[in-house]
Amino acid sequence: MNHKKAVILLSGGLDSATVLAIAKEQGYSCYTMSFDYGQRHRAELQAAERVSRQHAVEHKVIGINLDGIGGSALTDSAIAVPERLGEGIPVTYVPARNTVFLSLALWWAEVLGAQDIFIGVNAVDYSGYPDCRPEFIDAFERMANLATKAGVEGSGFSIRAPLQNLSKAEIVKMGVQLGVDYSSTVSCYQADDDGRACRVCDSCRLRAAGFEAAGVEDPTRYY
Repeated sequence: MNHKKAVILLSGGLDSATVLAIAKEQGYSCYTMSFDYGQRHRAELQAAERVSRQHAVEHKVIGINLDGIGGSALTDSAIAVPERLGEGIPVTYVPARNTVFLSLALWWAEVLGAQDIFIGVNAVDYSGYPDCRPEFIDAFERMANLATKAGVEGSGFSIRAPLQNLSKAEIVKMGVQLGVDYSSTVSCYQADDDGRACRVCDSCRLRAAGFEAAGVEDPTRYY
C-alpha cells in the first residue's frame, strides 16, 4: 500500500488537472480539494468532479461564501470580466484566494498525515496574480511549517508547484504525455452552464494560445 499522500488543489481547469496527473505519476495517493466560493459559474466544479472520478481519487468540495465579500469579477456579478488584455493585476484577481485555499488544503493534509500539497500556479503564462509567484509559494511553505503541529513535531510540509516555471504550451505537452483528458476541464472565467467557454477572457486566451503553441488540438468547447 502506498502511504505517500498528497492533497491536490483542483479547480477543474487545465493546470490543476495536469498537476493531479503529475502527482499520480510520482506515486502519490492523491486527495483532491475544490472550493465552491461563490464564483460566477459551477462548470469548473463539475469539471473538478469529472477529473477526480477519472483518477478514482477522494474529492472534497469546500464551501466558502467569498461572494459575500466580493472585490473580484469572479465573485461579484456587478464587476464585468474583462474581454481584452489590460495592464497591472486584473479585476479577475480574487483577494488572497490562494492563501485561503492553501490554508484549507493544509488543514486536510495535516488530518490525513500528508506531507505534500500540490497547486497549479504558474509564473510564466499567467494573468499577473501575486499569489502565483514563487515568492508566495516559498513564504506559504515556511508559514505552514511554523503554524502546524505537523510542522513543529512531525515531518513538516512541502508546497509543490510543478508548473511554476513552465509555459502554457509546455504544460499542455506534459499533460498530453501523461494522458490528461483536457476535454473534461473548464478554464473559462465565464463559462455557461454546459461548460462552454467564452473565447475572450484572459483564461480562454492563455489556454488557446497554449494549445496552439504546443501543436495540440484544442478540445475546448465554445459558445
